Amino acid sequence: MKTTYMNPYLAGFFLGLTLLATIVITGRGLGASGALKSAVVATVNSLTPQHAHASKFYAENLKSLHENPLKAWLVFEVLGVIIGGFLSGVVSDRLNFVTERGPHITNSMRLGFALMGGLLFGLGAQFARGCTSGAALSGMAVLSTGGIITMMAIFGTGYAVAYFFRKLWI
Repeated sequence: MKTTYMNPYLAGFFLGLTLLATIVITGRGLGASGALKSAVVATVNSLTPQHAHASKFYAENLKSLHENPLKAWLVFEVLGVIIGGFLSGVVSDRLNFVTERGPHITNSMRLGFALMGGLLFGLGAQFARGCTSGAALSGMAVLSTGGIITMMAIFGTGYAVAYFFRKLWI
């Protein structure tokens, strides 16, 4: 049986509608890195509350959230993305736990590169004060110069780095 996917133009249209609805309802765009920040702030606050309130970074985030950081709407957004992705895989019969990799790389190397890439991307999102969905997608939706520059930097860096790793996949 051939796996069918949603038309990418239609999916992009729905993503645009979702982004528009998010801006209208919440007054801000989509973003995922804020959920991880909320989880880190909640963890540090529960383990060492004195340190969390003494640190400028944690104290600012605790004040801006007004209550438990895990009740931030971004946390629920990310949980919805995870659950929705899982359900999409189940419904379309694409759910599997196979590590996709090229012929010149082992499973452990592939997972190591994925972990390293995720950590670097998370660090970059913190430095940029937003992830790709927050800085680039939402930024471009409101015609932000920073959003446009961010998107160009993301794709430019991706193309530049892909040259060095392409032999692992082909």
